[in-house]
Amino acid sequence: MLASQRRSVILELVEESGAVKVSDLVERLGVSDMTIRRDIERLSGEGLVERVHGGALAINGARTSDEPGFSAKSELQRAQKQAIARAAADRVEPGSAIGISAGTTTYELARYVADIPSITVVTNSVPVAQLLHESGAPGQTVVLTGGIRTKSDALVGPVALGSLRNLHVDLLFLGAHGVDAYAGLTTPNLVEAETNRALIAAARRVCVLADSSKWGTIGLSTFGDLEEVDLFVTDDGLSERGRAALRDLVGTLEVVSPEGGRG
Repeated sequence: MLASQRRSVILELVEESGAVKVSDLVERLGVSDMTIRRDIERLSGEGLVERVHGGALAINGARTSDEPGFSAKSELQRAQKQAIARAAADRVEPGSAIGISAGTTTYELARYVADIPSITVVTNSVPVAQLLHESGAPGQTVVLTGGIRTKSDALVGPVALGSLRNLHVDLLFLGAHGVDAYAGLTTPNLVEAETNRALIAAARRVCVLADSSKWGTIGLSTFGDLEEVDLFVTDDGLSERGRAALRDLVGTLEVVSPEGGRG
């Protein structure tokens, strides 16, 4: 297969599913890991895909408003997301009330807090609520906001906003589509941005969970300033420049390694 044909196949797969992994492409196309990475880099340089660690995301000509589905995003940066979630879960104390926003990294967090007894979890994530309903520890209470379901399995809109208006949590765990020093925390979904703002307003402290591929990505709508973030947990793939910017803006920056270390 010619390189141009191979890149056409990759682009078609990305457009069909919203995201692809390098490992899957290696198996499917029968070429090396390095060849696939060069193909993705070429497609990214042409503005046809968004290159991320471990794969590629669809752009569809509208980077700021494109929103891959939950399943597509959950397969990317899996090890990084798990390390971030594991570190963040250490902040949850039995008997506390926490908020968990929709997202794939926050879903990983739910796995780690599932065995913490007597916590109350407020969430607008259907997968998070289902996971805790099925495997949560004794005494856990899960409050699922109502609302309209988005591609990322978030519940948003007036019903979600109304349910959050009079709720208060000790600590909010918040995901983001993109993080930027100037644009702040962003999402491609305008209505989801409004719901995220309501979650922030309900929290005493805010913890953002975002892997390093989110840095420099800007979605359509800003839902929070980095100065509002008390704790930002990311992985060691973040550049030194990115780390320096975050240290100046957020309360505390925690950098973790997929192998288990922290910095």
